[in-house]
Amino acid sequence: MTDDANGAQRASPSYRLAALDTDFLLSREMRGVRFLLEYEKTDRALQARSIRSTIVVFGSARIRENGPGRQSYWYGEARKFGRIASERGGAVAPEGQPLYNVIASGGGPGAMEAANRGAREAGAPTIGFNIRLPEEQEPNPYTTPDLTFQFHYFAMRKMHLAMRANALVVFPGGFGTLDELFEILTLRQTGKARLIPIVLFDEAYWRSIVNFQTLVEQGMVDARDLDLFRFAESAEDVWSALVAQGIGLPNLEDEDLARDM
Repeated sequence: MTDDANGAQRASPSYRLAALDTDFLLSREMRGVRFLLEYEKTDRALQARSIRSTIVVFGSARIRENGPGRQSYWYGEARKFGRIASERGGAVAPEGQPLYNVIASGGGPGAMEAANRGAREAGAPTIGFNIRLPEEQEPNPYTTPDLTFQFHYFAMRKMHLAMRANALVVFPGGFGTLDELFEILTLRQTGKARLIPIVLFDEAYWRSIVNFQTLVEQGMVDARDLDLFRFAESAEDVWSALVAQGIGLPNLEDEDLARDM
């Protein structure tokens, strides 16, 4: 049989290998498969690097190193914190050894870039969980290349941000930052996640945009829910607050901190 004789059959979409058929894989019916692929690809990469736990750092992508007002301070302290946490938390270790408290961010610019930058300066690997958006977000240049991921689904990105998190540090930010903060707070409040430390940087900023006390006064949360987080004003203060809240350090941790959500 000649190539021309069966050309229509070979060109038919039904003849493509399923794993190579992008039209099929990107169809609505295969959404569950795409969820699984986004989970597995990232999970296997993190396991290959022996990353047992992370410190998630979030904050506005709009913060600039030489930005106006408090921006330059926020950027500088996020950078310092990335270095401090990496040096003291167990993210710097010989090749092949388990890594703890590895700085993980949303992978973009601003406060996320600053934290990744500090970790890189400490000689530690550092993770970027990027998300594909209509206005493309470029990965910052400080994430470790083989730990720089891109997600289509916010839900899967959130899962990877949360499932290895040993702590959450939140610098000033907008809707996206608030989303991540309240996601982790809700997981803690409802017992769906381990009681990890949460620190909000710059108390004046956070109290100016969220009236936490009103939530208590109106009966929306219990007073004890406000103990789920603390405030800090410097990189050193952040680390001290994490230690005071019992952040797991290598000599204190279980062998496997990555628990199912």
